[in-house]
Amino acid sequence: MSVEVIMTHENADFDAIASLLGASKLFPAATPVLPRRINRNGRTFLALYGAELPFVEPGELSRGRIRRVVLVDAQSMTTLKGMGRDMKVDIIDHHERARDLPAHWTYYGEPIGATTTLLVEAISARFLKKLTSSEATLLLLGIHEDTGSLSYETTTARDVRAAAWLMEQGASLTVVNEFIHHPLAPEQRELYERLLEQSETHEIEGHTVVIAWAEAPGFSEEISTLAHKLRELLEPSALFVLVALDKRIQLVARSTTDDIDVSTVAARFGGGGHKHAAAALIRARSLQGVREELWRTLPEVVRPSVTVAQVMSRGVQVLSPQDTVADAYERMRRTGHEGYPVVARGNVIGLLTRRAVDRALQFAMAEVPVTQVMEAGKVTVSSTDSLAHLQRTMIESGWGQVPVVEGERIVGVVTRTDLITQWGTPPAPPRRHEVIALLERSLSAPVLALVRRVSQQAREMGCMPYFVGGLVRDLLLGQPIVDVDLVIEGDSIALARSLAAELGGRVRMHKRFGTAKWLLSPRVWREVAGDAPAAPLPASIDLVTARTEFYTHPTALPQVERSSITQDLHRRDFTINTLAIRLDPEHWGELLDFYGGEADLQDGVVRVLHSLSFVDDPTRILRAARLESRLRFHLDERSAGLIADALPLLKRVSGDRIRHELELIFDEPEPERGLCRLEELGVLAYVHPSLHCDKWLRSRYRVIREELRPGIVQAEAWRSEAPRAEAQGETWGLIPEDVSFLHLALLAYRLGGQEVEELSSRLKVKRDDTEDLRLLPALKDVLAQLGKARRPSAVYRLLKPYPARVLAVAWIAADNKRLRERLERYQSEWRRVETALTGDDLRAMGLKPGPLFRELLGALREARLDGRVRTREEEVGMVERMVRREG
Repeated sequence: MSVEVIMTHENADFDAIASLLGASKLFPAATPVLPRRINRNGRTFLALYGAELPFVEPGELSRGRIRRVVLVDAQSMTTLKGMGRDMKVDIIDHHERARDLPAHWTYYGEPIGATTTLLVEAISARFLKKLTSSEATLLLLGIHEDTGSLSYETTTARDVRAAAWLMEQGASLTVVNEFIHHPLAPEQRELYERLLEQSETHEIEGHTVVIAWAEAPGFSEEISTLAHKLRELLEPSALFVLVALDKRIQLVARSTTDDIDVSTVAARFGGGGHKHAAAALIRARSLQGVREELWRTLPEVVRPSVTVAQVMSRGVQVLSPQDTVADAYERMRRTGHEGYPVVARGNVIGLLTRRAVDRALQFAMAEVPVTQVMEAGKVTVSSTDSLAHLQRTMIESGWGQVPVVEGERIVGVVTRTDLITQWGTPPAPPRRHEVIALLERSLSAPVLALVRRVSQQAREMGCMPYFVGGLVRDLLLGQPIVDVDLVIEGDSIALARSLAAELGGRVRMHKRFGTAKWLLSPRVWREVAGDAPAAPLPASIDLVTARTEFYTHPTALPQVERSSITQDLHRRDFTINTLAIRLDPEHWGELLDFYGGEADLQDGVVRVLHSLSFVDDPTRILRAARLESRLRFHLDERSAGLIADALPLLKRVSGDRIRHELELIFDEPEPERGLCRLEELGVLAYVHPSLHCDKWLRSRYRVIREELRPGIVQAEAWRSEAPRAEAQGETWGLIPEDVSFLHLALLAYRLGGQEVEELSSRLKVKRDDTEDLRLLPALKDVLAQLGKARRPSAVYRLLKPYPARVLAVAWIAADNKRLRERLERYQSEWRRVETALTGDDLRAMGLKPGPLFRELLGALREARLDGRVRTREEEVGMVERMVRREG
């Protein structure tokens, strides 16, 4: 007779026992066999609830040939009678496959908090028979124990969903808490205290590693429970517990990081397990000898917590043997780099430093090849090397810039400054989970799915995607995310084309700046998020190549070159805009902060990044004021001083660029804050000496915001011809594009005619806007007459020459209620009044076309406005009287 069995590992914990139960639900023909050794908590649970569960002891298994084994929460097994070499073995585990499998073996699993979760997912999906309360509770215990009650870093959302489903099936949290926090037996307590007393802590490759040891002859309880409690108390990266029993030493190892694979350590002593949990039973060795060998083994196994890959700059620039010293000098001058690797046919042959270039220029060697002055040699490191190895390489070679290679390809460079910065910066608190939670709260599910798809495609193409700058700043401040743009360390245009080819949409590119706009079609959203939700989705996303900028002279537009993320952040204006979030799958949500941007966010400081930042681009002064006012931040003292020194350079900045920055301020929720800050800094005087931000201007801007802007319509189609509109914005027929003009016009409202001309010329104001600004001085005189006008026809004559948005400026500027009422009546009623008679009617009355027609129709309109005529007949009579009177 042939049988099928379900097995797990020895010293079974709750995840192992629960996995036996879960597998028995999915494979009803197989018998779940308990291991010979079970942890104390598990034995206690089975003593109370085992009668309700389908488990059998090894000795109770039916005799026969075992033709199939379902192996859960383990990848190696003990033997049972009846096993043969040709039996089929199916592994279900929540760790990565540890080795090549024999023939007839299969593996199913993936990294997740608990093996039980994988089985519960399959049970819930297949709508199997409802679980009993005891079964649901055991399965929940399995998830809770291996995820630290859903608190370990390896816990996933799937573990949480599985736990929630088990609670819906009747699992008892009371029982779970009782067994998860089961008190230690007296024997366990005594050994725990000895292990705690006899423990050593060492730092290896940036990781905290603890070894605890004790002698405990005759000890019969499981040791893994003690290891869990020691790990919770000491919080090391890895813990190794050595207990000398009667004739053997028990090794129990636990790890919280992928950098320390404890199964590799256990294998050195004849044991095994997984990356994060392993054990070994060591015979015929002394406790002291095993402990010493363990310390010798660890440096070979522990990978560095910080590797070269985490500090290097990607997108390295190199020189060829044909380049001259003059070529290298020019490149160094533009980029600020202190050295370049020299590469021939893909191989590093030397390093050219800034010092060598300067020395060569002193000796008139500008035109010689770089090979004559470089430091010859092949010095490289791997991206997986530790910083300690990098330091040794720099000391031995004397190179301050070391190329990073993967295979035969140069992928980056790491400098002495990178090393010093890494060691000089205190380790940041673990923020990754917090940042991930912020991303999930701030971005809709479809947008998040799209970004993950971009990230996956970028990895396949050897690119690195990031969120950078304002998006990260607003995310950390809890402000709404408007635009979703990505910076790509690599070829963003090639990435955008690849995405469009696979998912749809179109690509617009700007090769000079290395930017691509991916226009998103409905097909794209269907591909990444299924049926497109009703919520508005972005029409496009921008993919921007990480770049560096240099300025040929102060106030010039920047020249752009492709670069690394480090240099891309280095070119930015303020520290709070230098934050970045890694989006590659392996480091999703990792926050990069090279310049203290997060600390300045917390302190509410706008701090310039470089001493020459305002000299390179004086428009950053206006940007600083805008950020201050929007975020309610303040400039640090040094940045304010640098602004004062750079103010005269504003005269050399083009009017287009200054006007663009002013328009961005006008678009802020409270633009008067930014403008008044500009006056405090002395900026407005450099735009035009007569410009001021004072109490009057602040009050007028509030009128736009509180009384006018809510009614501004969203399209030309809304310009109603109805006699009366409901809101002031509709009254004036304004569209959003007019708002910027209103702010500019009010800023210029108190200027004289010549000053308006000077301002318009300085800011290169568009022609239509300039023509309307020119009307403002005359309009102020008209308003003085408007208060004296008694009849609607007089108001009509005064206001007819002015466009609606110029009259809106007058309405905003006016404090007099009577003036406002007349402006509103003109805009909503009087300007729309038309005569019943037309030119054709006058011709039919025998009159000749000419100036007379305009005079007669104008007189009719005024009579209509003043109520002196109301019907067509009355208009005919009035025309006849005027003709007779004038002969």
